[in-house]
Amino acid sequence: MSLYREQGIVLRTLRLGEADRIITFVTQGHGKVRAVAKGVRKTKSRFGARLEPLTHVSLLLYEGRELDIVTQAETLDHFRTIRDDLHRFGRAVSMLEAVDQVAQEREPSPRLYQMLLGALRALAAHDAELVLAAFLWKLLSLEGAHPLLSQCASCGTEESLEAFDHAEGGVLCRSCRRGVPISPAALEILRRILGGDLAGVLGEPASPATKEVQHLATRSVEHHLERRLRSVGILDGA
Repeated sequence: MSLYREQGIVLRTLRLGEADRIITFVTQGHGKVRAVAKGVRKTKSRFGARLEPLTHVSLLLYEGRELDIVTQAETLDHFRTIRDDLHRFGRAVSMLEAVDQVAQEREPSPRLYQMLLGALRALAAHDAELVLAAFLWKLLSLEGAHPLLSQCASCGTEESLEAFDHAEGGVLCRSCRRGVPISPAALEILRRILGGDLAGVLGEPASPATKEVQHLATRSVEHHLERRLRSVGILDGA
């Protein structure tokens, strides 16, 4: 087995035996990695709380045939601000779940890792209304599912765009409309998210349009994944 160093974010954990856990990370250079942390559930474990979901860690791992083995883990950021706020925590868990679903084991995706790390840092700094929605839309774009927003996804017209269809992957005009309605304000926010004005969008206060953009983002990701996001219930209840 070869030894390697990595940086990663803990996406989820799973109990293994009486004292171990399988930890799933998204890493900077190795994509999604599943690794065994031996004895991590023991009271005197040297890993302690370093391998809990949401933690950004520096790792030393042995590469195994199916599961790697964690030999060292040092906390880079515990994101305490997020953990201490139920609303922020719900948003963060939704990000982790979405990344866990799209990331591929052993397939490097530095951009995905950087996107998640940047989104968690933004969420820790400020509980922006659109931080989760922006992350999900950027994730879809990274996955090759960038929505068509400048013209009708069915007939190509640029006029009277007033619906969004997840199956079509974009907006639809009045004549072609199906799916769900989209307001001009929500469409403008969505264009700004994917058009380079992310910093400005994150300053937007809560409004019906921001709620609309969030709902569309969640449903679009679920359509892409072909499954529901379990964590959405946490967010809705926050």
